[in-house]
Amino acid sequence: MTTVVHVFGLTVRQLREAKAWSQEQLAEQAGLNRSYVGEIERGKVTASIVTIDKLARAFDIPMANLLEGRVFPHR
Repeated sequence: MTTVVHVFGLTVRQLREAKAWSQEQLAEQAGLNRSYVGEIERGKVTASIVTIDKLARAFDIPMANLLEGRVFPHR
């Protein structure tokens, strides 16, 4: 069963890969720990609202788009 946490993690991974960033680069941009970014992408942790804000700012997209998975034009 796919959960919202897993979908969010996949969205973060897709965005990161679209920017050709490593997990370390995303972590640096967002002010997070690299291993935590990996756990988010694998759906192992539930990101707080503060973490979601940091990720959205790093990707330069609205938080709502990141939460809804609306990050690419074709969606």
